[in-house]
Amino acid sequence: MLFLQTPLSVVLQVPTLTPEEIEQRRDSVRQGVQQMIEFAKTDPHGFWQTIGETMLQFGLKVLAALLLYIVGMWLISLLKRGLKRMFERRKTEPTLASFISSFVSITLTILLVVISVGTLGVNTTSLAALLAAGGMAIGMALSGTVQNFAGGLMLLAFKPFKAGDFIEAQGQSGTVIEVNITATKILTPDNRVVILPNGALSNGTINNFSGRPLRRVEWAVSVSYGVDAAACKQAILDIINADSRVLQADTDMEALYKELNISKFQLSTVNYRMDAIPAPFVALKSLNENDITFVVRAWVKGADYWGVYFDMQERFYTELPPQGFTFAYPHMDVTMLT
Repeated sequence: MLFLQTPLSVVLQVPTLTPEEIEQRRDSVRQGVQQMIEFAKTDPHGFWQTIGETMLQFGLKVLAALLLYIVGMWLISLLKRGLKRMFERRKTEPTLASFISSFVSITLTILLVVISVGTLGVNTTSLAALLAAGGMAIGMALSGTVQNFAGGLMLLAFKPFKAGDFIEAQGQSGTVIEVNITATKILTPDNRVVILPNGALSNGTINNFSGRPLRRVEWAVSVSYGVDAAACKQAILDIINADSRVLQADTDMEALYKELNISKFQLSTVNYRMDAIPAPFVALKSLNENDITFVVRAWVKGADYWGVYFDMQERFYTELPPQGFTFAYPHMDVTMLT
């Protein structure tokens, strides 16, 4: 009969109709109801038999859809566990691993729901179009968020920095405390939390001070004209070499990397490994108006950078003048003529 043969998809579809089409559908519904009543009056046994067969067919479809959904969710859970094990073996960034697992799970779950609904005999074309239109609308409304989302993927994939690194970016500097899919949080030296959007961060310049395990420290030491340059250079070198934190040219690199707990994977990265440490270096850099300036360079572990920098500054100031290497200051010589 007409009322039993009408597909369920007609009920679920919501197209844009003209008043004439609406009226035609109302007439069709009235006609179907009248046919149903007439069929029930003329053949009650056949009516209930048809109802039973229809309910049985629909029940089988519901059972098949439920079975498909349960099996599908089980397979999705297996896939998530497999992805988790793979990420753990490869030591993938936890935020990236969590995002990929969630994205795959949500996408497959939506696809499974659509397939399960299709098993009931419902036309899923309209449902798919609705999902696509909804996704487009959300994407347009959240264009800035989508940009940050894409930037987060780039940061998590290429890892220009990680939690614990001290970076300078977007006019801010601080220690990275969290990297999520849309923003990065850094803790400034004066204990402020700054949130940097990943979109702008991934497209801008990032200065990672913690990107390598070893760093070069540089000082500028200015002394008065007239000092013995060679003797001054040697005095500065003696001060530098007296500090055990300063790395020397004969440093055992294998032992150093083992002490720093640097993995073989990191050492295989381009420019991450240094085969030898340059010896501490001192040279006359410039002849200025009131003084001469020596440039001083030495290599240290990244964690020792600031400690060595400030300690050497103080030692230069306190130990060089007693040896006759005085610091210059702006002055003017005045000659009185009588």
